[in-house]
Amino acid sequence: MISYAELGLVNTVELFKKAVKGGYALPGYNFNNLEQLQAIIQACVQTKSPVILQVSAGARKYANQHLLRYMAKGAVEYARELGCDIPIVLHLDHGDSFEICKDCIESGFSSVMIDGSHFPFDENVALTKKVCEFAHSRKDYVSVEGELGVLAGVEDDVSSEHSHYTQPEEVEDFVKKTGVDSLAISIGTSHGRAKFKPEQCTRDANGLLVPPPLRFDILEEIEKRIPGFPIVLHCSSSVPVEYVQMIEKYGGKLTGSVGIPEDQLRRAAKSAVCKINIDSDGRLAMTAIIRKVLAETPDEFDPRKILGPARDELKKIYAHKNVTVLGSAQRA
Repeated sequence: MISYAELGLVNTVELFKKAVKGGYALPGYNFNNLEQLQAIIQACVQTKSPVILQVSAGARKYANQHLLRYMAKGAVEYARELGCDIPIVLHLDHGDSFEICKDCIESGFSSVMIDGSHFPFDENVALTKKVCEFAHSRKDYVSVEGELGVLAGVEDDVSSEHSHYTQPEEVEDFVKKTGVDSLAISIGTSHGRAKFKPEQCTRDANGLLVPPPLRFDILEEIEKRIPGFPIVLHCSSSVPVEYVQMIEKYGGKLTGSVGIPEDQLRRAAKSAVCKINIDSDGRLAMTAIIRKVLAETPDEFDPRKILGPARDELKKIYAHKNVTVLGSAQRA
């Protein structure tokens, strides 16, 4: 067993208090490989932003739990080398059992999400409470994120055909009974790069799909019921059309891609939403540049020259997110 403090990591408790008070959201950036991690740390050091490094259960299997531990420790040292000792959280995204949360906590994660949202309310409460009791009993307090409401779409091992909005009347009871540190809610975001079906959208003058607005009325009612409590938005990529078009230009097929407008995310970040999860945007940016490099230099076989430009593009968009969308820049 190892404590996250030994790795130089922090939990989310104080970071979320500052975010709620300051009217900004921390980035929750998912990563699967070295280049993604480099880009995240570079972007957050450049903008002096705290960051939550997120690892899904699928990514953990892909990368290996032991390598992940030392990648997180390396991220802390890398940030210092780059000149800014930013707060870094290592977070399990969408843990689906007590066992995986326990295993992550014991291997150095400083924060875990237990997603019991697909269970009936009482089962969700019982599972979330069990994880909280274990995480909070540690010498170094591990923060826990729960979820109420179901997000549609597919991402890694998480999938649901339909979304169910969070019921505001349930949140106070859930938070009180579980002891959870933050709460992910469903107000209209969804997994994957196609956040909405075409029939749910309108089209602008250029024929591009325009998604329906987020349910800020639900968010505002939740804020009234649990004032000041940290709220999390999952699946909040904006799916930039330029990356979708680049992928399709170089042989990909991503028809129907549509994301969350950045102005809506900025509005959410000014409320009690203190963490916004972004994954698909990073995947799109890296895939677009990799396809472009391979198409334009078909004789290239050095992974560094293929992945390096993709890493640099990812850094650029995440620096933009921190400054313009989340408001987390200069908050480290």
